[in-house]
Amino acid sequence: MSEISSCFHCGDPCEAETIVFDEKNFCCNGCKVVYEIFSENDLTGYYDLQHAPGASPNETEGKYDFLDNTSIAEKLLEFNDEGTQIITLYIPHIHCSSCIWILENLNKLNKNIKASQVDFPKKTVRVTFNSERISLKELAVLLGRIGYAPYISLDDYETEKKHKDRSIIYKLGIAGFAFGNVMFLSFPEYFDVGEFWLEQYKSTFRWLMFAFSLPVFFYSASGYFISAYKGLRAKVLNIDVPLALGILVLFVRSTIEISFDLGSGFFDSLTGLVFFLLLGKFFQQKTYSFLSFERDYKSYFPIAVTRINSNGSEENVQVNKIAKGDRVLIRNDELIPVDAILMKGKALIDYSFVTGEIEPVEKELGNKIYAGGKQVSGSIEIETLKPVSQSYLTQLWSNQVFDSEKENSFSSLTNTISKYFTITILIIAFVSTSYWLMVEPSLAMNVFTAILIIACPCALAMSAPFALGNMLRIFGKLKFYLKNAPAIERLAKIETVIFDKTGTITTNTKNLITYTGTSLSIPEESMLKSALRSSGHPLSRSLYKHLNGRELVKVREFEEITGQGMQANFEANHIKIGSASFVSAGEMHNGLQTAVHVKLNEEYKGSFLFQNEYRPGLSALFKNFASEYDLVILSGDNNGEAAVLKEILPSKTKFFFNQKPEEKLNYIRSQQDLGHKVMMVGDGLNDAGALRQSDVGIAISENVNVFSPACDAILDASKFKELYSYIRAAKGTRDIIKMSIGLSFLYNIVGLYFAITGQLLPVVAAILMPLSSISVVVFTTLMTNILSRKLK
Repeated sequence: MSEISSCFHCGDPCEAETIVFDEKNFCCNGCKVVYEIFSENDLTGYYDLQHAPGASPNETEGKYDFLDNTSIAEKLLEFNDEGTQIITLYIPHIHCSSCIWILENLNKLNKNIKASQVDFPKKTVRVTFNSERISLKELAVLLGRIGYAPYISLDDYETEKKHKDRSIIYKLGIAGFAFGNVMFLSFPEYFDVGEFWLEQYKSTFRWLMFAFSLPVFFYSASGYFISAYKGLRAKVLNIDVPLALGILVLFVRSTIEISFDLGSGFFDSLTGLVFFLLLGKFFQQKTYSFLSFERDYKSYFPIAVTRINSNGSEENVQVNKIAKGDRVLIRNDELIPVDAILMKGKALIDYSFVTGEIEPVEKELGNKIYAGGKQVSGSIEIETLKPVSQSYLTQLWSNQVFDSEKENSFSSLTNTISKYFTITILIIAFVSTSYWLMVEPSLAMNVFTAILIIACPCALAMSAPFALGNMLRIFGKLKFYLKNAPAIERLAKIETVIFDKTGTITTNTKNLITYTGTSLSIPEESMLKSALRSSGHPLSRSLYKHLNGRELVKVREFEEITGQGMQANFEANHIKIGSASFVSAGEMHNGLQTAVHVKLNEEYKGSFLFQNEYRPGLSALFKNFASEYDLVILSGDNNGEAAVLKEILPSKTKFFFNQKPEEKLNYIRSQQDLGHKVMMVGDGLNDAGALRQSDVGIAISENVNVFSPACDAILDASKFKELYSYIRAAKGTRDIIKMSIGLSFLYNIVGLYFAITGQLLPVVAAILMPLSSISVVVFTTLMTNILSRKLK
């Protein structure tokens, strides 16, 4: 092994690939660069790529020539359109925070790189770049020259292999082997056997135990030392500090004892401690794997799309049933869920969800359209190139573009408790050790190490992740699809519940529709149906079905104004559809009913009146909410059904009608300014701003759900009446977390009693410590499963 030194910048060990600069050692190129230029915070004009440390030009020359092959590049790229390409590259040499800083500032090295984001645990970087100015090959060469050569294997991409970290298995194997041998060699010491042969070789046995302990101390336990060191360097007392201290004390004390022939030491306790700690961690990983929270696109996007059959008929099908070659109708403002070819219509695609670019991209017939774009100019027909990419849509949902900084209370609570918990345990350990040094010195070290081991707050840190994660999985099975675990926490703390009306408390599929006004001819109804076909609004969908049987005609231009209506141009006609104010209906309408007004070629024709059917269980649901929450109906419709709603809803419900989207958002903000925690339930269409502003935004999904990245959850419409039960379950989950935290504290208090009084040997504590973690996992999983039975 080469001589080990410390990195001048980050303090981590430097081994074979040490970089020397100005007679200073650096563990990686990132640390060297950050040390040189961190104060300037700018790489532009400073970093000479031709002479950059790391891989030399000769080493990178020709290495990535295969990336010039378009067919190969297509397999690697996640996105490739209009001069923008996105790729995720595996970077084996990502080492520390300096590496992250360098890789996330690639745009300062080359201005044609738009953005880069590092996933440190996976050692990947996701790069968005201008492919017209810098090629994929040039990007790979750039990374190689700054010391971060990407590992590119087509086998990995085609077979979706994962780079698994098996180090814990190796460490566990070594610790288990050493523990077994040390225990075997310790038997004579346990039973105080006085046989001549054993006495003769006692010293040899002890040094063998020391030899077996070396790889355990320096390799198997290294993760705890590194974690503790980095925490202390950052002035943070993490949960590994007392563990690392206990292991260190055991090793030093045992080495001193056998060196001066004072005793056999605690090598059995040391190896046993590390073995059981690693075993507990291994089982935790297995349990996390078992509790795979089914977070794929089917959970996040319970959407259907309209498939056009070979005979021209349309049917709604689940998105996961779309196959290669299917013809799909995409309406205005709908997400494109598959990679496809444009077959019909004018495509204007908003790729901001994917690339961050606000300007929509125009597509011509025959052009390729990528999943994740949103059609913003009428309806189009596409032909599927391949089925929905689960991981890609999941990545879109999780993209930082949609992340809002909302409170994650249990995470901060756990960190705060762990910090003070560690300080308290260290004080108890030192005070108890001091006491026993005066009373019974032989027990002092046992007491010290036992306290540090038994009081590990690992179980405390596991309470919230396991409880929330399991509940997330359970909600998904019950068709309540939450974006992430912290949404459950926020759901448990809401005080005000706000509902939209149309499409939320009313059903989109069972409306009684009547027409008043000048009769529409068959060609006029065909134009009306063709314009409605491009819209995803609940009223538009209902009216579109109402006009079933009319032929479709070609729409030349289409525009939809959120919250108001739509307009479309045909060969020689112009039609406006929407609210009375949008079509300038004046007094020619009944303002007391939900209506869609029609104007054709500047002539007002009439209105379609909707008699809404409310969702089953609406009255009982609101009655349950009224006992605990402030209730509000916040609707963009007129107050024509106010009298009906006041009869079936609780008297404490507040009503606000004729609300524009921005007015809904402002109302929610005003409630939050008063200190209220607000949940907004809408249809995910006109309510996007309100859903995003609320503490918890829930979109109701019928057969077709227009993509809304603003919401925190999607509720299947068939489960609408269960919403109160789901919120109660969220509160129950919060109580389970508190109980599991109390359980971990109870375990520590009992364990500390035996440890402080000298009745707990370190090896017994090492066995009990992972059991506490497993007990928390079992408790939270069992309790959340019991809680879920009330929801079925």
